[in-house]
Amino acid sequence: MNRIESVRIQGFRSLADVALTNVADTTVLIGANGSGKSNFIRFFEMMNWMLRTRRLADFVARHGGASDQLFGGSRNTPRIEAELSLRTDSGRNDYRFALTHGHPDRFFFTEEAFRFNGEDFESPAEWQHLGSGHDEARIVEAAQAKAGAEVNHKTASVVVHLLRNCAAFQFHDTSHSSHIKQKSDVGDNRTLRTHGGNLAPILYRLEHEDVGRFDQICRHVGRILPVFDRFELEESYGKISLRWKPKGMDQTLGAHLTSDGSLRFFALVTLLNLPDEMLPDVLLLDEPELGLHPAAVALIAEMIKSLATERQVIVATQSPLLVDAFDLDEIIVTELRDQRTEFHRLDPNDYKQWLEEAFTTGELWQKNLLGGRP
Repeated sequence: MNRIESVRIQGFRSLADVALTNVADTTVLIGANGSGKSNFIRFFEMMNWMLRTRRLADFVARHGGASDQLFGGSRNTPRIEAELSLRTDSGRNDYRFALTHGHPDRFFFTEEAFRFNGEDFESPAEWQHLGSGHDEARIVEAAQAKAGAEVNHKTASVVVHLLRNCAAFQFHDTSHSSHIKQKSDVGDNRTLRTHGGNLAPILYRLEHEDVGRFDQICRHVGRILPVFDRFELEESYGKISLRWKPKGMDQTLGAHLTSDGSLRFFALVTLLNLPDEMLPDVLLLDEPELGLHPAAVALIAEMIKSLATERQVIVATQSPLLVDAFDLDEIIVTELRDQRTEFHRLDPNDYKQWLEEAFTTGELWQKNLLGGRP
């Protein structure tokens, strides 16, 4: 299984200097509002913009400019530095970069490098450097280089592939103008978009290519939404919109007549039940519990645990019900001290007495025994 093994981030928003090593197949970030959970997710969203579309500048512009991405602003922190280790069956692939603030309120690379270490390495391999002064990631070009080039295009290709397959999903926007409530191109069905806006094309594809999986998704939705019968999806002139049929009714309902929590639940259930070829290697979920019934939260937790046997899943949450589904060694507590995010791992031995008395992990968090509470 391809996975993130470790990550260190310096200077990105509240992540002044944080590191995670030995990242588990399931990692659950808990903490108070504003403690930095979502900033960790947004970092990987930025990486996706850097490497999938090579539009780092667009990400920066959409999020308030380069200075707003820096811890305490550009006067306090001049650059973002990051290093990631990515594990494959062949060994470990490392990628690091530094983004420095420049005029007018933009980023440029002052370092970018990568390397590969096989399973039997005794000392780390030399870094392959990609220069400085560029506005977009050069490792994408290195990955496309021909054999015999100065850089190892095979390793670069693996790094780019792995990081492009780290997808941060957030289905919070269910407003009138949200993507999920608009018509979509029926052909936009390769993978579920991180905002869930192409949910209808994805379900339409499953209904026609994997009807057993489509029916399974409908059954899962019906477990929480008893009135739900099945999705009713019809293509018209290359477009399709999300509609579903209630039990005992001929009329179908569109997304605009569906509750926000139900729409988010539709998207989550679909994402967590996609076939292998439609899933990223690493899924990052930002507060998936938002607007869901407690029974729905419990079901989503079950699905996350099941999926984590095949994919790495990182979840940022404030839900004790969701936390209940995971062990203490899978939980990272985030806390804000002097405006800086800190990560803390939990030692199950420290909570042995509480666990023997049948306290759940969510209850321990609610009682502020784990930290991470306001």
